[in-house]
Amino acid sequence: MKIDILAFGAHPDDVELGCGGTIAKLISEGKTCVIVDLTKGELGTRGTDETRKEEAAASAKILGIVARENLGMKDGFLLNSEEYQMRIVEMIRKYRPEIVLANAIDDRHPDHAKAAKLVSDACFLAGLRKIETISKGETQDVWRPKHIFHYIQWRDIKPEFVIDISEHLEKKLEACMAYKTQFYDPSSTEPVTPIATKEFFESLTYRAQDLGRLSGVAFAEGFTTERLIALKNFEGFVL
Repeated sequence: MKIDILAFGAHPDDVELGCGGTIAKLISEGKTCVIVDLTKGELGTRGTDETRKEEAAASAKILGIVARENLGMKDGFLLNSEEYQMRIVEMIRKYRPEIVLANAIDDRHPDHAKAAKLVSDACFLAGLRKIETISKGETQDVWRPKHIFHYIQWRDIKPEFVIDISEHLEKKLEACMAYKTQFYDPSSTEPVTPIATKEFFESLTYRAQDLGRLSGVAFAEGFTTERLIALKNFEGFVL
């Protein structure tokens, strides 16, 4: 299967929180997107493995992605190991994306930065012909994405570019709130966590609004990049 965008998250809900608006926008423009969650988020204070799985499926339906997979890595203990790299290499070669979206390069949760490096390294390895992977009994062709972009999560990292999500913020919020056990719910009796507060939910909007203010749009999501980006021309800018 050849897709346009392959988005990785250390945990289910990382992608929605970090770049859900961008994914919704790209899909509305006819692009194809797949989400791969590295772990089941089994160490999360609220909810269970099963509720998180159900919530991830509901969120995927809201966004309209082609598929969603979970690699079952160990939550809280991600390692940039050969085993984990090869699992991601198989996903990259399976879906052959032009662009990979990955976790923030630095963040409050240690798994996020680890996932960022893990995915980045796997993208490089996926393009090496002497690394062989087999899927469904067939040897996979090598593939290296053209770009790796890292979305921004808890920490206020300065973006190197932003995507205008003005028409897609509501869908992002809807996709995030599909994770009913994880976020703000005044009727919930589960322990309050940093992301399960009203203030955190409101921050999803005001952060996007602030990036929009700085870039001349209503709402935006920010990204960092691993290498210098070249433009063919000056078309496509929001003026």
